Amino acid sequence: MDIEWRLPRHARSVGRARTLLREQAASWELPDEVTQTAILLLSELMTNAYRHANVSPGREIRARCVLEAGRLRISVADANNTLPTPREASPDDESGRGLTLVAALADDWGAGPRPGGIGKTVWFELKAQPPQSW
Repeated sequence: MDIEWRLPRHARSVGRARTLLREQAASWELPDEVTQTAILLLSELMTNAYRHANVSPGREIRARCVLEAGRLRISVADANNTLPTPREASPDDESGRGLTLVAALADDWGAGPRPGGIGKTVWFELKAQPPQSW
C-alpha cells in the first residue's frame, strides 16, 4: 500500500502533511505509537524541505508513504541537491536537531539523489506490525 502527496513549498504544507499522514495511518489502522512517531519525523523532514530547498516558494515537495511487510517507509523529496547530514546543535540553537531526532527514533533512515530528477529524497522507516484484520 502506498500514497503520495504533492504539496507546495510553503510553511503551511508541513501541517497539511501531518494531517494527511494522520488520516492515512488511521485508514491503515497503524498503532498509535507508530503513527505519532511517523507524524513527528515527517514533520521534521517536511520542515527541512520547506526551509532548505533553494527553489522558489510554491514549488512542490513530495511526501510518499509506503506500508509493506510490516514496515512503514516515509520519504520526502525536494529540488535541493544538497544531501542532509545530522549536526550537533548547541543548547542555545533554536533549530538543527531534526535529523538527530530522525536518526534516534527511526529504525532506519537515509538520503540520496532523487531518481530521474533534480533534488534529493530523504526517508525513514518504522516497524509497523499490521493489525489482525490485514
